[in-house]
Amino acid sequence: MPVEFLGIAATHDGSETGARSGPAFDPEYTLRLARAHRDHGWDRVLTAYGSGSPDPAQAATYILDHVEDLQLLVAHRPNLSIPTFAAKTFATMDAISGGRVTVHVITGGSDHEQAREGDRLSKDERYGRTREYMQILKQAWTRSEPWDYAGEHYAFEDFVADVRPLQSPRPNLSFGGSSAAAYAVGGAEADIYALWGEPLADTAEQIRTVHAAARAAGRTTMPRIQVAFRPILGVTEEAAWEKAYATVARIEERTQGGAVPLTNRHRLQNPENAGSQRLLAVATRGERFDRALWTVTAKATGGGGNSTALVGTPETVAAALVDYWDLGVDVLSARGYDLLADAEEFGREVIPLVRAEVARREAEGRPRGVDTLTAA
Repeated sequence: MPVEFLGIAATHDGSETGARSGPAFDPEYTLRLARAHRDHGWDRVLTAYGSGSPDPAQAATYILDHVEDLQLLVAHRPNLSIPTFAAKTFATMDAISGGRVTVHVITGGSDHEQAREGDRLSKDERYGRTREYMQILKQAWTRSEPWDYAGEHYAFEDFVADVRPLQSPRPNLSFGGSSAAAYAVGGAEADIYALWGEPLADTAEQIRTVHAAARAAGRTTMPRIQVAFRPILGVTEEAAWEKAYATVARIEERTQGGAVPLTNRHRLQNPENAGSQRLLAVATRGERFDRALWTVTAKATGGGGNSTALVGTPETVAAALVDYWDLGVDVLSARGYDLLADAEEFGREVIPLVRAEVARREAEGRPRGVDTLTAA
């Protein structure tokens, strides 16, 4: 299966290393960044979610309406609306875009962040709600006769959606998480399971866990795996590492005061979510792993979101990404710290190398999957 690349559809130019220069939703910058991804070989971009951020669904629709030949991954939290309404929203968006929508369902790993919008469910309850939500979305997109639903969190009678997604049978659902509850829900329901960048051995362990959860749910087709990184490139290895340490210095300067200056204001210490805890645990084991994985950026942000780096020349970073493809990773997610320039550089320097190597390995019939790590 050809490799896919996912970038970020940010609505402003701010990042961990610099404050934004304009409003939270900058229409001109939003389109400029999306077009840069399209023009430099990326397949899809994510409109992310934060409690105080611009609405990712509306931002995605704006991009879809102005930028052709680019797929959108739209982040969505189940606490925002009932699933029947969300199903109509995304079906309409898919029809408007010509079938370019994937939905990323976010359970929410922080009680504090969820409470900002009035969500008071416990983490386990949120995962139960997410599972029902995903089940309802699938049925709402595919059932043509009125139907009923009675679950712990949702119940309705005689619902049928008149608006249908263009994709057949339906848009894909993406999901992420690193707790036992997350593996159970995502393994059962997700089309794409999203992970943050960890060492190859740890990623293989997570893939095995996701697959076991999928089989336990009775699935015979496994979720596709996505892994996310922060690439830091240089024309030489020395230049890349100099840039990496300068990047961390800017992050630390920005985080003096106790919180990463992002919309979700992620805590630098003792994060609640299992994914961040895993990244920080990896960072305590060491700074460098495998070919190019660097954990210092994750430590500097408290394991906030996609925060582990791949550092090196384009050739080194491309080879590192192919290692993850060898494990069975189908979707490679990446974003830099200078969002626009880094998207262009990565698309120009790294994506063609990875695509060419993946095509070569596929033509040779090279095996891939978690067992290749042991074989190597």
